[in-house]
Amino acid sequence: MAGTNRNFDGIEEGPAVILVEPQLGENIGMVARAMANFGLIDLRLVAPRDGWPNQKAKATASGAGYVLERVRVFETLAEALSDLTYVVATTARQRDGFKRVLGPVEASANMRARTDAGQSVGILFGRERFGLDNAEISLADDIVTFPVNPAYASLNIAQAVLLMAYEFLKTRDGQAETLPFAGPDFAPAPRAELVGMFDQLETALDVRGYFRPPERKPAQVDNLRAVLSRPGFSTEEIRLLRGVISSLDRFSPARPRGEGSPQDDPRRRPAPPSGKKAAGDG
Repeated sequence: MAGTNRNFDGIEEGPAVILVEPQLGENIGMVARAMANFGLIDLRLVAPRDGWPNQKAKATASGAGYVLERVRVFETLAEALSDLTYVVATTARQRDGFKRVLGPVEASANMRARTDAGQSVGILFGRERFGLDNAEISLADDIVTFPVNPAYASLNIAQAVLLMAYEFLKTRDGQAETLPFAGPDFAPAPRAELVGMFDQLETALDVRGYFRPPERKPAQVDNLRAVLSRPGFSTEEIRLLRGVISSLDRFSPARPRGEGSPQDDPRRRPAPPSGKKAAGDG
C-alpha cells in the first residue's frame, strides 16, 4: 500500500534481522523496507556478496534509508549473534536435529516476552538460493517455518522478513499471563559465551578421539551445538558447565588428555623454596 506518515514514530525495540551472505543489493533494500513497515531497525549483514554499502539496496529501500544507515556488517555469523540471547532461524526445509520447530505466531510471542524483559533477540535468514546450512542453524535456539502452500512454498527474503516483522508487531498489545509464582530470574547468556563453551567442549572431545570416524565430525558438532543451544543457558549456567568440562579427567590446555590432577599441572605448582628443585625436575 502506498502512503507514509512521516510524523509516526513507530520504531520498535524489536528483534535484530540477520541476513547471511545476501547476494543482491535489491533484496537487502526490500528487507529494509519490510522492516520499516513494522518498525524494526536493527539490520545485520553477514559477509554480503557485493560488499557494503550498496547503491542498489538504497534504490529499492523506498524511504527506508534510515534502516540502511544503521546496518552493521560482520565477517562471521557468530560475531553477528554475539550479543543476542535468543535467536530463531527461518527455514522452509525439514532439518535433522534437536531444534524445536515453531510457527511465526509462537516464535513472535517468545521474542516479545524476551524483548519486554530487556533481552536482545534476533531472526536469522539465509541466502537467496539455498537458505541456511545446518552449522548456521545450530547456532540458533529454535527453528521457524511458515504454513504456506506446499505446492509453492518458496518465499523470497523480503517476504519472509515481512511475515515475521508483522507477527512480531501484532504481539505489541498482548498481555502476558499472570502466574502465581516464578522461577529464578536468570537472564540468558550472550551468544558469545555460548559459542565459547561450544569451542571448549569441541576441543576437549577432539583430543579424546570422540569424533569418529573423522568425516562425521561436522555432523556430530552440529548435533552437539543444537542440543546445548536449546535450553537458553544463563551466564551462571555456562560458567558452571565450563567448569565441569575443565574438570572432567582434569582437562586443561597443558594436559589435553586430562592426565593427573590440577596439582600436576606445572603452571599451578607452587614455586619451590629457594635453592631446591621441584619434584620431577632433573
